[in-house]
Amino acid sequence: MQNIGKLYYTIREVADMFEVNTSKLRFYEKEFPSLKPKKSKAGDRIYTQADIDHIREIFDLVETKGFKLPAARDYLQNKGSRKDVNHQYIEKLESLKAFLIKMRDSL
Repeated sequence: MQNIGKLYYTIREVADMFEVNTSKLRFYEKEFPSLKPKKSKAGDRIYTQADIDHIREIFDLVETKGFKLPAARDYLQNKGSRKDVNHQYIEKLESLKAFLIKMRDSL
């Protein structure tokens, strides 16, 4: 990416990054409620790096992995709950590891 350090990108710049039309980005904005780029005073969309990362994730699901739009939308909505479950498993494994280390040291 040639614009490293840039805070905001226009819709044209983002469309060029993904080699798509601007209309496809506007369509995805309607289809995915989680994609909400800010708008300038003139009403132009301005994308942050977080928005671009989110678009990249959407494109990966839809274009690469072949998800249909409703499935991709559900996947992204449930992503947060999956993180919570993974975090719980990590905590359990860390406590088990601490217990096993304590047992090993007592031998």
